[in-house]
Amino acid sequence: MMKVLMLTNEFPPYTYGGAGAHVEYLSRELSHMLPVEVRCFGDQHVDQGNLKVRGFPLGEVPFGAPKPLHSVFGAVQRCWQMNADGLDADLVHCHTWYSLLGGILAKLNFGIPLVVTTHSLEPLRPWKREQLAGGYDFSLWVEKTALEMADAIIAVSQGTKADILKLFQVQEERVHVIHNGIDLHEFHKVESYEVLTRYGIPTGKPYVLFVGRITRQKGIIHLLEALSYLDPDFPIVLCASSPDTPAIAAEMKEALEKVSAHRQHIYWIQDVLDKASLIELYSHAGVFCCPSIYEPFGIINLEAMACEKPVVASAVGGIPEVVVEDETGFVVPVEQYEEAPFSPKDPVQFAQDLAERINQLMRDPALRQPMGEAGRRRAEELFSWTAIAQRTRTLYEQVVEEA
Repeated sequence: MMKVLMLTNEFPPYTYGGAGAHVEYLSRELSHMLPVEVRCFGDQHVDQGNLKVRGFPLGEVPFGAPKPLHSVFGAVQRCWQMNADGLDADLVHCHTWYSLLGGILAKLNFGIPLVVTTHSLEPLRPWKREQLAGGYDFSLWVEKTALEMADAIIAVSQGTKADILKLFQVQEERVHVIHNGIDLHEFHKVESYEVLTRYGIPTGKPYVLFVGRITRQKGIIHLLEALSYLDPDFPIVLCASSPDTPAIAAEMKEALEKVSAHRQHIYWIQDVLDKASLIELYSHAGVFCCPSIYEPFGIINLEAMACEKPVVASAVGGIPEVVVEDETGFVVPVEQYEEAPFSPKDPVQFAQDLAERINQLMRDPALRQPMGEAGRRRAEELFSWTAIAQRTRTLYEQVVEEA
């Protein structure tokens, strides 16, 4: 039976984004069909039937390089170790640029096919230079090298596929669109209020919710600008943590202080919450807002929809493939510069447009409810992990057969 090796930087309990959730659920579902080994960054150890997970910690010798390069050299070190320990898989499947050197080494040294899932594309995230300094140039190189030598590339949306074909020298037949998914048994509306009580959020009153990292990609600064145009009585819950850099953390704090001077009822949760806590926050929200300026898929919107919440999101990347305009929420157009970093040409107008749609939904419970119910149905019909795993396995079989 075919065995698959997945390489990833994120895997529970060290998950901070959509890629980590993707690997967690995809590996679990695939393990019902074939042996799956996950090698990841950390100290994880799982041995459950067909699913085996092994974490690779950093070495004990500290880095002498500048701090922005620590995560880069840490990735190189762990990718090397993942291969040096030997492997017995028939195919290697990589997630995010941090693991791509590991996939390159596996393909060249062990002669096995390479599959890459593109959760984002480095050329479209130039703000990462703020975090990685010169390491950003390395991330660009390793991603380009891996994608152009991969036997198959999985794009998480049609929009991402178009970006891949524009940015890299790859044949279109090697790029396959397989969307992200959602665990519908786990993500559903709940009635508990423990998290709201813990953070002092009033119960029984719907609020506008944001969930995401403090990074330019997620557009939280634009949402803070939009708060100035929202009805003053609407509570705002910002579940925002893990800033990319001290600079953007300071920018977030300054923007929040500015808007807090003229509106109340803003609740900023800076802790990294577990899934049960996030599901509770989704469940009691009135509207979920995703103001991202770059989003290949936007799994966060799918989580909100599974919890029966309407979504107001920017019309970028794969978001319009998830959120259906005027059915499961509103997709807000944003005119961006043609070249990365794709910031809005008119950020004030974008903030006003976000606020207009949020106000419309928050003022009208009779509109919110059917949109929330439609979002749940869409998640059930199109985005189950079982179906996504089956499509992925079929692609594996095709790649191994052609290798």
